[in-house]
Amino acid sequence: MGLDAEHGDVVSWTDRRWIDLAGAATPIIQAPMAGAGGVDLAVAAMRGGGVGSLPCALLTPDAVREQVAMLRARATGPINLNFFCHTMPPPPDEADWRALLSPYYAEYGVGPPDEAPPLRLPFDAAMCAVVEEVRPDIVSFHFGLPDRPLLERVRAAARLVIASATGVESARRLAAAGVDAVIAQGWEAGGHASDWLPTDAGAPMGLMALVPQIADAVDVPVIAAGGIADARGIAAALALGASAVQLGTAYLHCPESLIHPAHRAALAGPEAELTAFTNLISGGRARGLPGRLTRDLGPIRAEAPPYPYAASALAPLRRAAEAEGDLSFSPAWAGQSARLGRPGEPAEALTRRLAAEALALLGAKA
Repeated sequence: MGLDAEHGDVVSWTDRRWIDLAGAATPIIQAPMAGAGGVDLAVAAMRGGGVGSLPCALLTPDAVREQVAMLRARATGPINLNFFCHTMPPPPDEADWRALLSPYYAEYGVGPPDEAPPLRLPFDAAMCAVVEEVRPDIVSFHFGLPDRPLLERVRAAARLVIASATGVESARRLAAAGVDAVIAQGWEAGGHASDWLPTDAGAPMGLMALVPQIADAVDVPVIAAGGIADARGIAAALALGASAVQLGTAYLHCPESLIHPAHRAALAGPEAELTAFTNLISGGRARGLPGRLTRDLGPIRAEAPPYPYAASALAPLRRAAEAEGDLSFSPAWAGQSARLGRPGEPAEALTRRLAAEALALLGAKA
């Protein structure tokens, strides 16, 4: 609840399906963003009344345990652990990809890696055992769902299971699999698109078209994600049928985010209006800020190996460039709403402000 600034009336959210399910004070979820989100960001979002999320796709099982313990020691409220469920393709032939990168290797005085660095692996039995141990409030999945035996174990350990859809058919399949809510991820969202059905990748949808169609197609709450960074976006998403919103890029501006200083500066600059999908960083389709690599080569190249292999050959270049403050070979993910963020606003204050402003726009009365 909150207060109407003009009349002093108590105001409340009219659609409480997600709030009551999750046990949060507001229908705001801080998006899990690997490499950008962590304990500090989740703590601040939870203290502001939202759901705090930990991105676990790049963590070891021990790191997940440690971060959950740290989060629970510093904040109360629902915790979301996020995992990826991509299908690992066979190791590709990277000859064409490395040849495309060869001028950059020469420029930076590095070579392709002698050994493949660790890859982003899908959710597996080891991570499932951690979920069973820490018993989080929420587990969210990207790129579909794990196999049924693992999914049933997760459902027994977590209060809620949610997953992302970029199309109506994928939302239907998630609901049929028994998820407690569907994240409707619009074309506008930063980071990796959760395209796990070929039809979704071939016909991407913006959030304004996606949310009402998913809301009509499934009986579970819908969480809107993509292009929402202010109260106007929250109010619009709820009016379209969403029960909650998931915000990512808005939180990147916060001091608690873990992004590189050059990434933070670029979010407030003119290039933040020019985000585009690229497969050059990871091999998967992901929206981010323009950089040298995408300008030189174009955002999509057939030579890039499939997700998650493309990042391996980039690793030496990324290390060398980042040492000079250069993000040419780094993920600088951002959604289309990046310029709507407020640089430097703490995440707790951001969460509280957006909730209060959205309530005011909705004019909801208790």
